[in-house]
Amino acid sequence: MSDTPDNPILVYLRRLDWKMDRLSDDAADLKRRMTSLEAKVVPLHCGFAAQSERINHIETHLGRVERRLDLVGAVG
Repeated sequence: MSDTPDNPILVYLRRLDWKMDRLSDDAADLKRRMTSLEAKVVPLHCGFAAQSERINHIETHLGRVERRLDLVGAVG
């Protein structure tokens, strides 16, 4: 007895089942890849936030220095 059914409906259902398995595998792969990307993006975002905070601190400090030296508006 052969493994292929003679009934066209069964052939169609097996093909459909095979395609659904592939879609499920593809979705699982996409989830793994997305998780990997998220794990890499979060540290970048935190690094950018830290740099922005440092730049803001430097700008504040520079503003105070300019005011103390009476340099505000002298450059430009």
